[in-house]
Amino acid sequence: MLNDLQKLKQHWGGVSEIVDRWLEERRELLVKYCDLIEIHDFDGNNNGHGEKLKAFCEVMVDYVSVGHFEVYEQLVKEAKAFSDKEGLKTGVDLMDKIQPSTEAVLDFNDKYLATDDLESLSIDLSVVGEALEQRFETEDKMIEVLHNGHLEQLQNSSSPA
Repeated sequence: MLNDLQKLKQHWGGVSEIVDRWLEERRELLVKYCDLIEIHDFDGNNNGHGEKLKAFCEVMVDYVSVGHFEVYEQLVKEAKAFSDKEGLKTGVDLMDKIQPSTEAVLDFNDKYLATDDLESLSIDLSVVGEALEQRFETEDKMIEVLHNGHLEQLQNSSSPA
């Protein structure tokens, strides 16, 4: 039983590492976003603006992809392993709340991959920024519900009675 507990700790500790790496990617995304919103006069002829926009789009799409295909999946597996039916229900509700921001991110990315016209970029950055802010809040709730509660269970099960 002690070996099972150790294996469980190692496995779900890996989820913590995935979440930590993902949150670091979020920080990088925010830095790239701030780099763009500091530009007040977008000029499609300025390669620096285009490169910053491209880098932002790449990081943003990567962040969203890692969330959907790695982090959320691991969080759901963890909740299932702990038979956390309430957490799973809440997780589904939270994932539904995240979907509109995914669409906003993909629309933004598709638009700026297909055009050099940066005339509406400031407005579009504001819209995608709001979508990301809501997404981050919802993701944080998801981490809290589907991961952090189980960390407590792991710690309690390893404490001497």
